[in-house]
Amino acid sequence: MIEDGKKRTYVSSLREQQARRTRREIVAAAGRLFARQGFAATTVDAIAEEAGVSRKTVFTSVGGKVALLKLAYDYAMAGDDEPVAMIDREGLRAVIAEPDPYEQLRLYAAFVTETGGRVSALWLALRGAAEVDDEARELYRRWERERLDGMRDGPVRDLLGKGVLRPELTPDEAAAVFWVLVDPALYHRLVVEAGWAPERFCEWLYGAFLAQILVPRV
Repeated sequence: MIEDGKKRTYVSSLREQQARRTRREIVAAAGRLFARQGFAATTVDAIAEEAGVSRKTVFTSVGGKVALLKLAYDYAMAGDDEPVAMIDREGLRAVIAEPDPYEQLRLYAAFVTETGGRVSALWLALRGAAEVDDEARELYRRWERERLDGMRDGPVRDLLGKGVLRPELTPDEAAAVFWVLVDPALYHRLVVEAGWAPERFCEWLYGAFLAQILVPRV
């Protein structure tokens, strides 16, 4: 016989698992619709129908459309819904830990390519949402600022410390170049729209890093 306390804990755990599963299904449904038809054309009712839940459940489990888009992007970027920061995940940790800057940027090109395949359509949906929704506009602008700051405080600072940043580039210019090259919209334009293979994009991106940011290897 299960004691009352253990029974309550067990039931609570089951409810949390079910709530998480429902949330994950709703976010996945929203992500598919946003990627396929954009922000404006995707309604909460359509998301509810896609996920097989009620409209009320969508709002109580996640929230409105911007919250759904944000979470869909977060899940796609990470590849799952585990509460682990990107910087603590294996792919990015391998990039950060690589001591050779040339190999490091090869790994980074692969990381950008992998994540671009999951997030580029959602990034474009967010950019479109920013044109019609104030909350989405603020989120998009904040994320763009954070992307640019992350380039300056991450790879640019690291390459400066290793003495391999092209001397004609200021740190701010180098950060801007990184910011443009790793923009998910660039992956979408070349791979999804122009039909490049992801492997070709990865090769091209690494070449762009070498040509635009690093001094030639001696």
